[in-house]
Amino acid sequence: MAGSMNKVLLIGRLGNDPEARTFQNGGGVVSFSLATSERWKDGNGERKERTEWHRVSVFTEGLRDVVEKYLRKGDLVSIEGKLETRKWTDAQGTDHYSTEVVLRPFRGELIMLGSPNQSGDREARGEAGASAEGGERPAQGRGRGRQRAPAGAGAGGSSSWDAPKADLDDDVPF
Repeated sequence: MAGSMNKVLLIGRLGNDPEARTFQNGGGVVSFSLATSERWKDGNGERKERTEWHRVSVFTEGLRDVVEKYLRKGDLVSIEGKLETRKWTDAQGTDHYSTEVVLRPFRGELIMLGSPNQSGDREARGEAGASAEGGERPAQGRGRGRQRAPAGAGAGGSSSWDAPKADLDDDVPF
């Protein structure tokens, strides 16, 4: 194999409000948990659901500010980062490992898709999606994150598209 790739793309809801920590060297990190869920009907027609929890750490300065200022528990986000495993030793000398999705400068992206208690769209309130580079751009999702942009309408796209107002909750896996 000529190479390898470490890339994670998740769409889910924040399980807690973001927590910010500052390092002695002046840097910092904002962390939160992200829930991804899938729903299905089993052979008996019963609804089933499985939720996976992911730990997310954001190290990019501009993106940390956006996460701290605008994201809260329950918000729907899309993140792109990479997996990193940390090792530490507790006071008893036991080794512990933690694997998390990490967004670092030029290696991560976060797009705010919606809030569970949001009635208007984020752009109207001055909120926008942000990339790890710290630049802002229009949010891709509007309302509660149920609408999808057409193919080719990227983050910086100028096309305007409103999805049908139908309730699509049954088709969304979370």
